[in-house]
Amino acid sequence: MNAAGVALKPQTGPAASARRVAALIRRHAYLIFKSWPRIVSMAYYPTVTMVLWAFVTVYLAPTNHFLRDAPGFFIGAVLLWDVLFRGQLGVSLTFIEEIYSRNLGNLFVAPLTLTEFVLGQVTMSVIRALIGVGFACLFAWLLFGYSIFSLGFPLIAFVVGLLGFGWAIGLAVSGLVLRWGLGAEEIAWAAIFLFAPVSGVYYPIAILPAWLQAVAVATPSSYVFEGMRAVLLDGVFRHDLLARALVLDAAYLAGGAMLFAASIRHARRHGRLLQMGE
Repeated sequence: MNAAGVALKPQTGPAASARRVAALIRRHAYLIFKSWPRIVSMAYYPTVTMVLWAFVTVYLAPTNHFLRDAPGFFIGAVLLWDVLFRGQLGVSLTFIEEIYSRNLGNLFVAPLTLTEFVLGQVTMSVIRALIGVGFACLFAWLLFGYSIFSLGFPLIAFVVGLLGFGWAIGLAVSGLVLRWGLGAEEIAWAAIFLFAPVSGVYYPIAILPAWLQAVAVATPSSYVFEGMRAVLLDGVFRHDLLARALVLDAAYLAGGAMLFAASIRHARRHGRLLQMGE
C-alpha cells in the first residue's frame, strides 16, 4: 500500500523475479565480503586439507609408481571433495543465516517465491565454493606446482556433477533444520560425510564390500570420482559416468526440493516461520 492508501500489486515477470533473487544474493554476499574472518574461515579448511594430502603425496611418491604417474591424484581428489562439501554447506548455511537473524517470516511474507529463494541459496553456494576451493587451488599451485585446471573440460563436468549433489543434500538439510529447529544444525556439517565412504574419493569403488558397492551405485559422487581417476590415470573422459551422475543428481535434487517445500508448508501451518531463531 502506498502513501495514498492504494494497494500495490507485487511485481511479476522474469525481470521482477531476477531482481528479488539478486536482492537475496546481495544480502548474503555483503555478510561474506564485509567480513574477512568469514572469508578466512571458508578458505581455511580446504587449504589445510589440501596441504596435508599434498605432503602425503610428496612423502610417498618416491617409492610409489602410482603417485609418480599421477602426482596430483590426492590433491585433485581433495579439491573436488571440497567442491561437494562447500556446495552443500553453502545452501545449508545460507538458510541457517536466515534463522539466526529471525528473517524467515519477513522473507516469506514478501513476494519472494520458494523457487526464487532456492535460486538464491544455490547461487550463494557457488560463491562460497569458489572462495573456499579457489584459495586451496591457488596454494596448490604456489606450493606444489599442481593446477587442477590441467584436467581441462572434464573439470567443469565434475564440478557441475558435485555441485548438483551438494545442492540436493543442502536442501534436504535445510528442511530438517526447519522441521526440527536449530538443534538439528549439526546435520549441516555432518550430513555429507555419510556419503564419503561410498563416494570413492581416494580409492576405487571396487574395493568396497558388495553391499556398500550397491549403495555407491546410487550415489552421484561415486561416478564423478571414478571419472576423475579415469582422466588422471588413463587419460580418458568417461561420458557414461558423467551421464549417470547427472541423472542421479536430478533425482536427488527433486527429492531435496520436495522435502524442503514440505518443511516450509509445515512451518507455515504451525506458525513456525516467525518463531525460528537463536
